[in-house]
Amino acid sequence: MKTLVSITVKISTLLVVLFLSLHTNCASAQIDTIRLKDKRLNTKVLKTGMRQYIVYFQSPKTNKMLWLSIWLRNTHIENRNGESVFVTDQHWLGNDTSSYRTVYSVNRVSDFSPVYHSETLNTKNKSFNWGLSQIKGADTVTNNSQKDFVLDFTSPCYNWNLDIETFEMLPLATGKTFAINFYDAGLGKPEYVLYRVIGNETIGTLNNKKVDCWILQTESEHKGQRAVQKFWITKKGHEFIKEEDSFAGSYRYKVKLPSSTYNLLTRF
Repeated sequence: MKTLVSITVKISTLLVVLFLSLHTNCASAQIDTIRLKDKRLNTKVLKTGMRQYIVYFQSPKTNKMLWLSIWLRNTHIENRNGESVFVTDQHWLGNDTSSYRTVYSVNRVSDFSPVYHSETLNTKNKSFNWGLSQIKGADTVTNNSQKDFVLDFTSPCYNWNLDIETFEMLPLATGKTFAINFYDAGLGKPEYVLYRVIGNETIGTLNNKKVDCWILQTESEHKGQRAVQKFWITKKGHEFIKEEDSFAGSYRYKVKLPSSTYNLLTRF
């Protein structure tokens, strides 16, 4: 669930440094840099188990048509080499087999630092061993298209593919702005992205139950056009409820489905 596919421009590290330098003179900035060494993410609130999301696109060019998919994300805790890790297994199912994607990620429970990440789309695989100072193609994975990939880091970074889980662990509050050093494995370089708490909203769920949510927002620009992403996370349970992305008059929505939703992976 990254920013808008193929249209997102990440905010540069220089911009974040500029904002951080202004922080001491401008109380309204309140930018919190989320670094691995500070352990600002509250990993204790990250819930394990299966979560499913319906993802759909709305475009003015095809206003009587929606592009639909279901994303399944299952997280559990394992012990590997004497260390507790989160293992997140994803399956993205759409209208065509060519869009079917599987994602497998491993992160330390202590600070959510990435250890391993693998994606397969349309039979093409890319797998990485992920450390604090380097990400490298996993040469033991069969048919890994990125087996020769190597990228050194100037500082540890978070896995952008797990942005939903990362948002749920943030210390959200009124007026907060977060600078998160995200990286999309195998693409470009890690860069800080700014996420701002722009307010709160009470939204309805099943049976008209009302839940109070923080609204987290990030903005970017591509070829002179502004892209905006908004995320609703519950105040009480740190639960990602929904997302709205807008770019060039089109929208993408992501809504969490109830726990009663069928687990499609058990059928076939």
